[in-house]
Amino acid sequence: MKKIWIGFGLACVLSLAGCGGGNPPETAKKAEPGAAPAGGGAAAMPDEANGATITGKVTFDGTKPKGKTIDMSANPVCTKAHATAPAMTEDVVVNDNGTLKYAFVWIKSGLPDQTWQVPTTAVTLDQNGCMYKPHVIGVMAGQQIDVKNSDPTNHNIHPQPQTNQEWNESQPPGSADKMQTFARQEVMIPVKCNIHPWMRSYIGVVSHPFFAVTGDDGTFTIKGLPPGTYTIEAWHEKYGTSDQTITVGAKDSKTQDFSFKG
Repeated sequence: MKKIWIGFGLACVLSLAGCGGGNPPETAKKAEPGAAPAGGGAAAMPDEANGATITGKVTFDGTKPKGKTIDMSANPVCTKAHATAPAMTEDVVVNDNGTLKYAFVWIKSGLPDQTWQVPTTAVTLDQNGCMYKPHVIGVMAGQQIDVKNSDPTNHNIHPQPQTNQEWNESQPPGSADKMQTFARQEVMIPVKCNIHPWMRSYIGVVSHPFFAVTGDDGTFTIKGLPPGTYTIEAWHEKYGTSDQTITVGAKDSKTQDFSFKG
């Protein structure tokens, strides 16, 4: 009789398992921006062959401001690094063609609700000549930032995010690079050095790959956008933000310029 009851119990257990008995499956959680999609599915990549391309420039309207000389006399190593020419502030850099350097341009809204593949290559932020180089960088959420110290003096890197985790680390001369990431979108994150108060930079963290930083010619290019209507934003450290609406189709090439008044 005991064997019969054991066999009956085992049959019930097997029956429940086969019919989906037991605990229900966990509800899928929304991934952090830039994270791999749940279930191992493939993350999206920009389709540069069939997507749209937006190009443009960020111009400066006004009298070109004069840069300010940075006093580095408190640190002989920093002073020596600029023996031939004094270091200048980089909050406003107007190029020779009347455009602005270090403007961050990105697609602010309008993209499909999906996860985008995070680049495997790191973006470098160097401490060189007691300055952050480059002054502005852009990364995807989850993308590595390679922080270097190329100077023969101690530095400190201290990003000050509002929604991401803050970190504050020293980096002695000759030490290994520091690899860091930010988990969530945040435009922009200011970075300072607690040792050298004039050192300043900014990091734009975006949940997708559609962004750019203007350089010596003040232009930007964003490739591989799916067809749609978007809000595209230009950010500048001193002049704030400017938003525009743009609609693109498959394989479109459109121009969208921005202007900041000084």
